[in-house]
Amino acid sequence: MAKSGLSIWQMLPLVIPDSSRSPYQSPSAFAMNPQLLPDDEEPVIASEFEEYCALQAGWLDDFALFQVLKSRFNHETWVAWPDPFRNRDPEFLDKARDLDAAGILHIKQQQHRLDRAWRRIRQHASDLDIQLFGDVPIFIAHDSADTWSQPQNFLLDDEGRPIYVTGVPPDYFAEFGQRWGNPHYRWERMQQNGFGWWIGRMQRQFEMFDLVRIDHFRGLVAVWMIEASCETAVDGFWQETPGDALLAALAEKFTNLPLVAEDLGIITQEVRDLRRKYGLPGMSVLQFAFDHFDDNPHKPANITPDSIVYTGTHDNDTCVGWFSQLEPHEKDFVFEVLGVPATEDIAPLMIETAMHSRADRAIVPLQDFLGLDGGSRMNTPGVGEGNWGWRFDWDMLSDQLAERTRALVAASGRLHER
Repeated sequence: MAKSGLSIWQMLPLVIPDSSRSPYQSPSAFAMNPQLLPDDEEPVIASEFEEYCALQAGWLDDFALFQVLKSRFNHETWVAWPDPFRNRDPEFLDKARDLDAAGILHIKQQQHRLDRAWRRIRQHASDLDIQLFGDVPIFIAHDSADTWSQPQNFLLDDEGRPIYVTGVPPDYFAEFGQRWGNPHYRWERMQQNGFGWWIGRMQRQFEMFDLVRIDHFRGLVAVWMIEASCETAVDGFWQETPGDALLAALAEKFTNLPLVAEDLGIITQEVRDLRRKYGLPGMSVLQFAFDHFDDNPHKPANITPDSIVYTGTHDNDTCVGWFSQLEPHEKDFVFEVLGVPATEDIAPLMIETAMHSRADRAIVPLQDFLGLDGGSRMNTPGVGEGNWGWRFDWDMLSDQLAERTRALVAASGRLHER
């Protein structure tokens, strides 16, 4: 990145993914994925470990116990555990802590080593003037340490099952909407408690990243409520949430909130007003620019400085894959909107357009820098299998790629000499 003149590394959530490899359905909002741990990570130092455990006790203790209990009960969802464990009977939990003390210690040490390794990466990035840009899924997986340890914060029935689940109504991405299946928060209770869980969650993110995206930011204005028995997201209703109060609490706790609002999809004026009230940049995606509506905020002419422009996100096809699916007249319209002659070399054109836009920052998926086709797509929303599998090989990152990228960054005036 430094050789290429790039200064922001945005990444998917570093949490533990689910069985489909999705990092947006994790057993913990706080824990890091152990698969990221370096093979040569140094042994734990007792004093450092004790300090880490004390600082992270608010989530670490429950997470470690949750993981060992999941293992004991054949990885069943926590609502299927025996009643004393599902309902967190203190006597049974104390016995479990004694019985599985070694397993709990291992999990805590693993998280400590991950944290230590990540801090080295963050320091190295800082030394190269590269910001780390994290991603926070707004909702939490139902089968998680968070819902098990604090069920009072979630809209669950007496047996711990969701009453309503999350998603979005039909849109550009999905004809029948997206049914994510996460439980909704009990927002009123969270607000009464000063949003303590949220403050702890964001504290953890700000320890790890310079900038953090809130996925599905519009959920801080209203959320799509789907009855748990519904199989799709078509039937649902919007329910207002106290996002203004949450952001006010975060702004009081953390100065100069380093947040980015993922404001894609059905966006109301209330969502735009909330974002601007707290000075948060929004998102523009060039692949969404090519319709016949003059006020489309994704069109290059409409992109504003208070935004981050993307060629595409992890939910889009690659630029090459997207373009290959267009009809000939649609391809012609792309070039008409961009005001350039027709070309088959679409990825560099989209990258150049993003970098020359008025957006404060420009983000490009690595697949687009590499000019890869749809076979390298990261995720197809609404499709449960076959996602999150793309990986790059180190030999893809050539000196020639760095030189080409640096030239693009320099030509756009975005190059910051180190």
